Amino acid sequence: MGGHMSSDMPDSPDVDAARIEHVRIEDEMEQSYIDYAMSVIAGRALPDVRDGLKPVHRRILYAMHEMGVSSGSSHRKSSSIVGETMGDYHPHGDSAIYDTLVRMAQDFSMRYPLVDGQGNFGSMDGDPPAAMRYTEARMAPMAEELLADLERDTVDFTSNYDDRLEEPEVLPAAFPNLLVNGSSGIAVGMSTNIPPHNLGEIIDATVHLIDNPDADIADLMEYVKGPDFPTGANIVGKDAIYSAYATGRGRLTVRAEFEVEETESGRDRIVVTELPYQANKARIVERIADDVNEGKIEGVADLRDESDRDGVRVVVECKRGANVEVVKNQLLEHHLESTFGVINLALVDGQPEVLTLKESLQQYIQHRRDVVRRRSEFDLQEAEDRAHILEGRLTAVQNAEDIVELVQEAEDRDAAKAALGERYDFSEAQAEHVVRMQIGSLTSAEVGEIESEYEEVQAEIERLTAILESDEKLDEVIKDELRAIEDEYDDERRTSIVEDTGTVTREDLVPEEDVLVVMTADDYIKRMPADTFDPQRRGGKGIIGGDPKEGDRVTTIFRAHSHDYLLCFTNHGQVYRLKAYEIPEMSRTARGKSAVNLLDLDDDEQITAVVPTDDLDPEESITMATRQGYVKRTPCSAFENILSTGIRAAKLEDGDELVDVEVTDGSTDLVIATEGGMTIRFDESEVREMGRSARGVRGIDLQDDDAVAGLVATEEGDDRALLTVTENGYGKRTSLAEYRCQSRYGKGLIDIKTGDRNGSVVDVKAVVEGDDVVVASETGQIMRCPVGDISKVGRNTMGVVIMDVEDDDSVACLDVLPAETPTDQE
Repeated sequence: MGGHMSSDMPDSPDVDAARIEHVRIEDEMEQSYIDYAMSVIAGRALPDVRDGLKPVHRRILYAMHEMGVSSGSSHRKSSSIVGETMGDYHPHGDSAIYDTLVRMAQDFSMRYPLVDGQGNFGSMDGDPPAAMRYTEARMAPMAEELLADLERDTVDFTSNYDDRLEEPEVLPAAFPNLLVNGSSGIAVGMSTNIPPHNLGEIIDATVHLIDNPDADIADLMEYVKGPDFPTGANIVGKDAIYSAYATGRGRLTVRAEFEVEETESGRDRIVVTELPYQANKARIVERIADDVNEGKIEGVADLRDESDRDGVRVVVECKRGANVEVVKNQLLEHHLESTFGVINLALVDGQPEVLTLKESLQQYIQHRRDVVRRRSEFDLQEAEDRAHILEGRLTAVQNAEDIVELVQEAEDRDAAKAALGERYDFSEAQAEHVVRMQIGSLTSAEVGEIESEYEEVQAEIERLTAILESDEKLDEVIKDELRAIEDEYDDERRTSIVEDTGTVTREDLVPEEDVLVVMTADDYIKRMPADTFDPQRRGGKGIIGGDPKEGDRVTTIFRAHSHDYLLCFTNHGQVYRLKAYEIPEMSRTARGKSAVNLLDLDDDEQITAVVPTDDLDPEESITMATRQGYVKRTPCSAFENILSTGIRAAKLEDGDELVDVEVTDGSTDLVIATEGGMTIRFDESEVREMGRSARGVRGIDLQDDDAVAGLVATEEGDDRALLTVTENGYGKRTSLAEYRCQSRYGKGLIDIKTGDRNGSVVDVKAVVEGDDVVVASETGQIMRCPVGDISKVGRNTMGVVIMDVEDDDSVACLDVLPAETPTDQE
């Protein structure tokens, strides 16, 4: 067959060539990649700022909503929920959907879980959940708050992936879920990592911002203290939190919660009870064990994970004699701290934006305004429609006979409706409703019911109209609904905010607080928070504050601040320098630890006086009194360099002991009290300053078998009182003004009557109203009593019972908790 093929035939190469577009491959790759990136960003990885959900979360919850799997229904197989979600709304793999469902049910992943799971949904150890065919789920009550009012035209709907169904573009979200539950995701070229927060704090901040649109980040942080992780733990430092809230980015240091306990064998153990958010507990335990085996962490004897369903409990047993503070430091440095990088990135009008705390709340508030406005418009239309029907119904009941006759005469239903509309000016809807009314609804009683309902509907119309006409009233509705959710679901904050200490040192780990230090004759020592002991009325027995072993006894109790450097003076005339936190902290029922590693004490050497060094002035003096009545003053500058083995503070005669110490400035009077109940007051200037190796001068002329019990420094006009306590638990309070000044080395005046009832004087202290006295007995009973409970009396009296001491026990020592202490102020 001859001839040429026509060029306009369908299969002509020229026709195909005409449809080809020539593009640069780099341009095509760039555009395709951008399209892909935006699809991932908007369709998978980033949450919407309005409801805080990614599409997969939203679709799972909507599918459960459509299935009727609410918090009040029975649990449904997870595979069923995943199947419905995948088939109708989310055309991706079932494993991705199930992983999302699982996370929404994990109380260690979600601050407020949105799914109520039944079965194995994984653990903090990284254990995987059971297969979806084995687990069941339903919506948690909090999820229903996100979906509330969905059917009332509150949000826009869009077609699902195959145009069969519709799904919501965003949920109404009755609470700020983006901040409350947080979110994390990796998109293309960007990622989001929003920490969870406490519901009550976020709602309080939202309400505050509605009322105060000009509020800044600092104002909002009065309500939002910081992230609140479901696993608790501690956030270190407020600066990083402020940075994250002010810029949308920040790096938070999250530290585990732990405490030190003492075992029955006397060893220390560190018990971890809360871990940083998203930490894998099993992996942490494994890595600690590896570091212990490799020698990177020293002083660990055993490591156990005793966690159960009630919470985390990882126990690190320390070796005998190991420094628990050092072990804690090593664990913190390598295992018990992590960094949470905040990136507050969310979709705003479909575009990714890094948001500040204020911007996040503003976007949510605007969303709720839209939701409440649309809901009010929907409800108003419903109410107006109902009012319209009720008006027609009321007219029909009021004209029942005529209506019945009119309908009877009509040829058919349409004719009846036409007739009703013509005679009574009924609308189509009203006429349709009247025609369908039952004869029983035409009773006179029906009139009252219709009128009552009509009044209620009119009131609802007025309310909704007022909301739509007033921004203030609309905001009031939003605030009321937020408060209702707060009342229903708010709980205590789990994550604490601790001060940023920079490099974690041993001192950083010790809280700043007033402590009581107890020491025994056999040199067992411990410290306890002063508020371990609540004040009691005088005359009580106190509570256990120590447990001396058989043959041992309590000899010393003194108050200190946990971060103070202390000058510890002993009965042998030595002085040691000690940091208060170096004394092991133990429970009140514990025996204490041997002081051999803290103080190089000789046999029978005991601490008799303690002076904090922080407030010492080199121009001041350390004034000392000995049991045999000697007094000496030494400049504070002589105690600046103290060896670990201690230095001499005073030279003592054979059989003499250092009893008490005061810091003086050269202008005070000294009051010396004796065991026999005598006191002498003389001017400090009668005792010249002398070196550390000097013995001192005689301060009081002691009677036979008497000895000095204590020393107090006072001055003219001092309104304090002298508190005297005896070994049988008696004591009294006498104004210092009643002790007249004498010359040094006199016999003094009678202060308190001693004898069989009172026993000897144990110690004296200067006190004011508001102070508490802490009295310790030799067997370890400790009593804290308000000074105000001890009546003021004159000299030469018997005193009253301060502490009820057992027959085989006696008061060993005492100290005073001043009125102006952090403990008391708190």
